[in-house]
Amino acid sequence: MEGTNPVNKKLVAALSGGAALVVALTGCGGGGGESDKKANDWAKTVCDEVQPQLKKIQGANASIQAASDEQDSKKLQQTDSKAFKDISEAYAALGKAVQDAGPPPVDNGEKIQKQAVKELNSTSQAYKDLQTAVDKLDTSDKAKFAAGLNDIADQLNKLSSSGDQALKKLQEGKVGKAMAKQPGCQKPKGTSTASPS
Repeated sequence: MEGTNPVNKKLVAALSGGAALVVALTGCGGGGGESDKKANDWAKTVCDEVQPQLKKIQGANASIQAASDEQDSKKLQQTDSKAFKDISEAYAALGKAVQDAGPPPVDNGEKIQKQAVKELNSTSQAYKDLQTAVDKLDTSDKAKFAAGLNDIADQLNKLSSSGDQALKKLQEGKVGKAMAKQPGCQKPKGTSTASPS
């Protein structure tokens, strides 16, 4: 019997889609432009908080990836549950960071900030719901467990394909450029084998 393996791989694929949301948040090093002190200060405030949360999300993704060949439903459930909990907490902390930083110094800053906070918080809640769903799965029945995981992977896919519009908005213009320059908003160097030259 196939067991939960193919489903777990689907979960991993869905999660890496979810990570796109975070990558959206981290910009990709925009080129110079006029340095705006207010924008830089705002970006630093947010980005200093972003880095530990990105690491937490990456760690959670890695733990689910590492368990993609796990045969024991109970262990798999525990791994997934903890990962969703970590990701949920990380998004909540990101929401708080954007909230605490105040509106970015741009037109409609307050509206942009509110939307981003709302989005980060609703993403946090969505992962919390996924954690609850994983915790409720019946691990004694492999087929049922696999079917339940499959549903969760589908929900994850929906989650990762929707909802980073406000974050993109947050990174437009000078604030986005300022964020891209902050080390805290750059993607953490994972456990990639490429050594920095």
